[in-house]
Amino acid sequence: MNNIDTSVVSSINSGGGSNGLSARQSDELRNSFMTLLITQLQNQDPLKPMENSEMTSQLAQINTVSGIEELNSTLEGITQQMDAAKALQAAGLIDKAVLVPGNNVMVSVDEENGSYATPFGIELDSAAEKVVVTVTSKAGEVLYTKDLGAVAAGVESFSWGGLTNDGAAVPAGAYNVNFKATNAEGELMESRALNYALVQGVSPGTGGDNVRLDLGAIYGQVTLDQIKQIL
Repeated sequence: MNNIDTSVVSSINSGGGSNGLSARQSDELRNSFMTLLITQLQNQDPLKPMENSEMTSQLAQINTVSGIEELNSTLEGITQQMDAAKALQAAGLIDKAVLVPGNNVMVSVDEENGSYATPFGIELDSAAEKVVVTVTSKAGEVLYTKDLGAVAAGVESFSWGGLTNDGAAVPAGAYNVNFKATNAEGELMESRALNYALVQGVSPGTGGDNVRLDLGAIYGQVTLDQIKQIL
């Protein structure tokens, strides 16, 4: 008696995929598999019985399929729980100030309190021996520069008073911040500028995306992993 057609096992294994079978069809094929196996045992040649290893192998295949389906179901439940946890975490950031990738600095001017500039930050993969920050106008004019000295790896935030190096207040508006980081040998290092934003709302992701945070018209939406620091 020949072994059970491997196409039956292949059909069961394909269940649940984008081109696979429904749960009902998978159950039906699994039942058919067991029926065929029992029939094969009942009708095998007594002089050439099925090897124990052959039967064990075929039983292992169907048990593996069942185990995978149960595992997929468990993983789906865990994924749903993780998505719910992310949504709760994101909701907790509403009305919080954060640092996200970007190099914008916004300056506002108040007659009573003077100029105020939003914070900014830098992200480094490794410690820098020297970091120089430069603030420029949108036209590229250098307004402010400062040697920040050594900066540790990770995320660091800084503030600027909205004044030029000569002490003059800059007009209200948007400016750019840039960093130049170097190591102990004076070699240029990779760095990423971060700008201030206020979390205004949360929306569910689409097309497999994570939950998204609404940062307003200027900065749009970001995912949780783009939040580098909560201020």
